[in-house]
Amino acid sequence: MAPGVVLPDPITEAPSTNGFSKPIKTSPPQPQAASGNKFGYVPGVTKKIEDEGPYEYYHFTPSFPDLSWAPLEHVPYTDKGTLGDPSYANLLADATDVFDYSPKIGTEIRGVKLENLNDAQKNDLARLIAHRGVVFFRDQDTFNVEDQLALGAYFGKLHAHATTAVPKGAAQDPKLNDIHVVWANENSKSQQHLAPLGYFWHSDVTYEKQPPSYTSLKLLSGPPRGGGGDTLWSSLYAAYDALSRPMQIYLESLTALHSADEQAQGSIQAGHPVRRQPITTEHPLVRTHPVTGWKSLFYNPGFVRAIKGVPKHESDVILKYLNDVVVTIPENQVRFTWEKNSVAFWDNRITNHSATYHFWPHRRHGIRVTPHGEVPTYDPAGRSQEEQINEELGRPALNKDAAVVIANYND
Repeated sequence: MAPGVVLPDPITEAPSTNGFSKPIKTSPPQPQAASGNKFGYVPGVTKKIEDEGPYEYYHFTPSFPDLSWAPLEHVPYTDKGTLGDPSYANLLADATDVFDYSPKIGTEIRGVKLENLNDAQKNDLARLIAHRGVVFFRDQDTFNVEDQLALGAYFGKLHAHATTAVPKGAAQDPKLNDIHVVWANENSKSQQHLAPLGYFWHSDVTYEKQPPSYTSLKLLSGPPRGGGGDTLWSSLYAAYDALSRPMQIYLESLTALHSADEQAQGSIQAGHPVRRQPITTEHPLVRTHPVTGWKSLFYNPGFVRAIKGVPKHESDVILKYLNDVVVTIPENQVRFTWEKNSVAFWDNRITNHSATYHFWPHRRHGIRVTPHGEVPTYDPAGRSQEEQINEELGRPALNKDAAVVIANYND
């Protein structure tokens, strides 16, 4: 969740006596198709699909219980990706297809049922996420919440969010407090025009002393085809590689402050509880991944507030530049169009992500499970992803000299 996002009143669907919901249809009138259009097609407008009967996932709709949690304590962490097969043979044994979305980030696997993974396959999955940033699965209808919690817990101790929504069912089943609810419907208001460019790009809860590692999100209910609500991820390996070597060296010497204060304040303003007091944590601006050994930028617009040890104007200028690197380089990004029962697994240590906020008036409902990772560290012996791959494939190093005249480019 991005830092200052304030959720509206979450539910406009009244629960029935059977514990599910009776949809209250408050949608605005839909534009009518032109006469003679057999598809009912209106450019740029996707017809809202109304529920027939109770909403099956009412148990996982958002709530904000007034709870109080102690500060997080350090937990031992060993990355399961270090145990994975470099060929991913175990994970892909049952797959029907596997393909990358782009050279830098994003892979989709088909034919694998996540609830059936054995430990060797889970280790391969962790290793693949560590290399590719985000891995997508579709048609995971049988991957239920218990499976999702168990798979997340295999990768590390689960993180319970201090301010965001938990499922209504957590009142009867406290383990659901480890689930973060993604929710929007026709009564939600987009805030995309209220924030600076790139503000919604973030890596989850990087203000924690042990920020998350392999995070999963399953879409329970989403917009119909063409209704929006995609998610984008940006590679922080690639962001590091986009920098000149002098800039890399400069950033490798610095740390940044990641703060939970704005997120907590937004929750208070919305009338919601803050279940754990906000903290500010100092992390290196460049970190080294324990599985790949690759260096990555460790920055996100959502939670980084300042670079430590430099003048404010210098900090502001550098953070603005890093914001541009994360947000504006399309070659470093991947965009995923969700379908019901799609699951994305991403590594919060090496990616930023942001939803696209043009899905109104459709419901968009997902559940996220987030394990803790290690305390971020920088190892000067780490390598660049681009450097290593170019070396292995015999490719020349990319030119970064702005003094060279740009050749004519056509596309």
